[in-house]
Amino acid sequence: MSFHEVRFPPNLSFGSVGGPERRTEVVTLANGFEERNTPWAHSRRRYDAGMGMRSLDDIEVLIAFFEARRGQLFGFRWKDWSDYKSSLPSKDPEYRDQRLGTGDGETTVFQVVKIYESGTNTYARPIRKPVAGSVKVGLGGDPKIETIDYTVDLATGVVTFMNPPPIGAEITAGFEFDVPVRFDTDRIQTSVASFQAGDVPNVPVVEVRV
Repeated sequence: MSFHEVRFPPNLSFGSVGGPERRTEVVTLANGFEERNTPWAHSRRRYDAGMGMRSLDDIEVLIAFFEARRGQLFGFRWKDWSDYKSSLPSKDPEYRDQRLGTGDGETTVFQVVKIYESGTNTYARPIRKPVAGSVKVGLGGDPKIETIDYTVDLATGVVTFMNPPPIGAEITAGFEFDVPVRFDTDRIQTSVASFQAGDVPNVPVVEVRV
């Protein structure tokens, strides 16, 4: 897939509107009961980048970024200010935040994930675009050192240990991350007059699978 490992300017994504969406197929039976199913294992996020525009200079930056991505052609990184790290918004990420798996004495590769919990139900979201320098990994309750104990692929979100974690050892991680997205339009319409009057352009952005 065509993807540029560059982040949309965070100051422009701040204030944008968006979040996760699901696809649920609902069938109402003759007796009034429902059957519900989903073809999606994972949610997909949508945003409106236009909501972060505050000046004509911002519009210029947006257009330059849009042109460099060739519209919808190339994906890019997006900071979702409402959900961009492994910890609570009020805290800094630490290596105990998220559980990635358990050692079996052979496996060295583990996908970075973020777990969402509500009651007894959980959802594990694969994190494909961790932020450089932010990933902290723990093994068996002890912090490990990047480049010495493990490496992180920033393009896939895969952690690779230099040596297989021992059997039963819990692998944990803390991190910041971006959302892989693309523009959901090949056209941006702007007007100086309308912008000065308070109208911002509609710039849809949608998450892509990577």
